[in-house]
Amino acid sequence: MSTTKNTGGRQSGAVYRRRRLVVGLGLLAVLAIIFLIIVKPGSSSGEPAGTTSPAASTTATDAAPKATPKPAAEGGPCTAASVQVEAITDADKYEPGKLPQLSLSVTNTGATSCTINAGTSKQVFTITSGKDVYWTSTDCQTESADAEVLLEPGEPVSSSTPVAWERVRSAKDTCDAATRDAAPAGGASYHLRVSVDGIESETPKQFLLY
Repeated sequence: MSTTKNTGGRQSGAVYRRRRLVVGLGLLAVLAIIFLIIVKPGSSSGEPAGTTSPAASTTATDAAPKATPKPAAEGGPCTAASVQVEAITDADKYEPGKLPQLSLSVTNTGATSCTINAGTSKQVFTITSGKDVYWTSTDCQTESADAEVLLEPGEPVSSSTPVAWERVRSAKDTCDAATRDAAPAGGASYHLRVSVDGIESETPKQFLLY
């Protein structure tokens, strides 16, 4: 009876240790490659190469709030070129004994706001008939006041209290209405002109006295 040598038996412990060492080294090499792919050398922030931090991409100019530009003339003094003054009467004709009520309107026709002195110290009402000046509001004015008004574009501002014309002539040396000459009536035509802060109305307002 012959004896056969068993080659499929258990191998020695040294062989197993060598195999585990090789497998362990291979696993470490794979982990090292993955780490190098995610975090490339030379990047101090730990971010993948090719990306830029949002904070770093914003310059100082971009971060600063942008101011909305305003016209230099905004809020400055109104000029005759940017203001329209209009003479106003409460009626077109007046029956005997009816006193015309005079007022005015100021409109900013410019593109920006401006200021004007619209107080009674800067208002002048003048009534004429033909070339004859019959009455001027400043001839016997006793009280006046300044009033700085901000005019917004396209928004008219009117005088709050009308001035009553007593249908008489005026003069600086005769301020008693009883001693003044009455203005002709019977359908006589008159024109009202006004000025505010030196800016005059372009078109007079016509009315009739009866």
